[in-house]
Amino acid sequence: MSAKTILITGVTGGFGAAMARKFGAAGWNLILQGRNADRLNAIIDTISGAQSITPILFDMRDDAAMRTAFEKLPALDVLVNNAGLALGLEPAQRADLNDWDEMIATNIRSLTHITRLALPNMVERATGHIINIGSVAGTYPYAGGNVYGATKAFVHQFSLNLRADLHGTGVRVTNIEPGLAETNFSRTRFKGDAEKASSVYTGTEPLTGDDIAEAVFWTATLPAHMNINTMEIMPTGQSFAGMQVHRRPVEGTKT
Repeated sequence: MSAKTILITGVTGGFGAAMARKFGAAGWNLILQGRNADRLNAIIDTISGAQSITPILFDMRDDAAMRTAFEKLPALDVLVNNAGLALGLEPAQRADLNDWDEMIATNIRSLTHITRLALPNMVERATGHIINIGSVAGTYPYAGGNVYGATKAFVHQFSLNLRADLHGTGVRVTNIEPGLAETNFSRTRFKGDAEKASSVYTGTEPLTGDDIAEAVFWTATLPAHMNINTMEIMPTGQSFAGMQVHRRPVEGTKT
């Protein structure tokens, strides 16, 4: 039986690198997308066992580069839409519009475009699997999550609608929704501020890239008649935030 082929986007992030190592160890053909050649090659050096490794360099927001790269690829068994980011934690009224635009372009636009490129061949072959990496932020809002959470809510609903459209084709769709996870996510959100990023995880035991890679691998290797629609994963130490209540000062009480 020939090895299966997987395309993972955003491989230079913590989740993507862990997935590449996990699927590589299982002998898959890997197609790994990134936009920084040095970082991509460094990750490739940590992978062992893969049947083949094909790096593809382009910015996910560059439609022309995406299409050019895709025309040269073999048929895919699995596409993991992992590329994504959060920027800033300011309230909506103070948020940077450029940050909003970049999150929308990366988390929504590029994800939908590469999915559209992958689907025709999967449908023609009556096999394939789209695995989207969403977030619990798409379900549970938090202060400062504004557009990031909204983009992940889109990914959740897009995944469900793909399932409806692909009914009867044999193509599977899964949305994996991680909670608190320690990768380079927070460093990106805080634009390289390592101290601020590390403070997010102080005193916690968050998920790791390997945890999410394990979930993705399990989902992708289930029998073809089984589809995991949505998988929500939190570390044990994280749960649902309480509803915020703003209290104004009351005359005669201490503040």
